[in-house]
Amino acid sequence: MKLITAVIKPFKLDDVRQALSEVGVTGITATEVKGFGRQKGHTELYRGAEYVVDFLPKVKLEIAINDDQVETVIEAISGAANTGKIGDGKIFVAPLEHIVRIRTGETNEDAV
Repeated sequence: MKLITAVIKPFKLDDVRQALSEVGVTGITATEVKGFGRQKGHTELYRGAEYVVDFLPKVKLEIAINDDQVETVIEAISGAANTGKIGDGKIFVAPLEHIVRIRTGETNEDAV
């Protein structure tokens, strides 16, 4: 099993959710986060004063999946989140050792 963590632009969340649903992903966790990478933030104008926004709003998605779904899920996220501009985000894949569904006690693949 794998844990996919994707950091994407907030306005792409609905597109990514739809793409994941189409490839059979039954659940995701989405968190509003702030961060920066190569973008290094940007400057904005507010009431005539210029200020620097260092941390940009992003959405972090966490998806637990079976090993055989990894490439399909990565392709779905990449395709739906891509704008072709800097700051589109990143996808991280990590091994997932154990899952337990609290309600039923199911474990691992049965709990996904």
